[in-house]
Amino acid sequence: MPAKEARLHELEDKVQSDPNFWNDPHKSAPILKEKRELELAVQRSKKLKGLYDDIEVALEMAEEGDDSSLVEANQLYTQMLGELDLLEIQSLLNHEADINDAILTINAGAGGTESCDWAQMLLRMYTRYAEQKGWTVETYDLLAGEQAGVKNATIGISGSYAFGLLKAENGVHRLVRISPFDSNARRHTSFVSVYVTPVVDDNIEITINPADLEFDTFRASGAGGQHVNKTESAVRIRHLPSGIVVASQTQRSQHQNKDNAMKMLKSALYQREIDERKKIQGEIEANKTDISFGSQIRSYVLHPYQLVKDHRTDHETSDTGGVLDGQIEGFMHSFLVMNRIPRGT
Repeated sequence: MPAKEARLHELEDKVQSDPNFWNDPHKSAPILKEKRELELAVQRSKKLKGLYDDIEVALEMAEEGDDSSLVEANQLYTQMLGELDLLEIQSLLNHEADINDAILTINAGAGGTESCDWAQMLLRMYTRYAEQKGWTVETYDLLAGEQAGVKNATIGISGSYAFGLLKAENGVHRLVRISPFDSNARRHTSFVSVYVTPVVDDNIEITINPADLEFDTFRASGAGGQHVNKTESAVRIRHLPSGIVVASQTQRSQHQNKDNAMKMLKSALYQREIDERKKIQGEIEANKTDISFGSQIRSYVLHPYQLVKDHRTDHETSDTGGVLDGQIEGFMHSFLVMNRIPRGT
């Protein structure tokens, strides 16, 4: 902590003493991000130290016969364990891109309306999770299903360590339930793929040759108002060397959609580079698999019993309602523990 506090004071002095600091967002943004993370670390350290001191005082009073102090000590101890769990998660997020914002893409598998509805349920789950974390969510691209739900959606999630936590969600998610779209009330199994990449900021160098890009504009589909639907504000970008195609259509301005699409492209190229490095090292598993039975990372069973189970870590819970309402950090924690890597690797 002394080193973190010294660095925090250094950054605070820089922000306050440099009159040109706010003139260049590209230079100030990484500094402000580092400052925010150091502030959180210092606050967490002080909170843990305070809890520890309070527990010691409560235990001393309990030894003198104050039963209520023993109850208080137990409550403080439980609270401290929760803080230590958060600290452990933080210690596991040590990849260079873990601190970055995330781009999350959801694609419905085969199964028509049932699969599209499952995709929308997952979209809501991740949106609720982000809201609970105090993060912001922006929709970049969304294609509605023919009858219900969504065929695919791409959202940007901004918050501290968004990518580091959400990368645990990469893979195929399986739902088993009585279908609300089946008049015979039969049990259905649906599959949806989730793909998460980091938003590439100024700290990570990604070079894109403009000659390698092919731009298309088109009219946005679905609801969005007269301006969105009557002008070619939507933007599609194809990166010719890699074949990667990204699109953004939710903003009124073509310029805004182009900015979002470039952000998505940089993110995809960065993830592609990371995948190539892992492949060379013999450590990679397929990030994108067939959206079908046998390839799922997690199963959500709503009938005939209630269970959500991660097949990689065996972490499970019967609180299916809580999970679908965004309470998924337990799955992320178990994934990070399983994939623990040495700091700086």
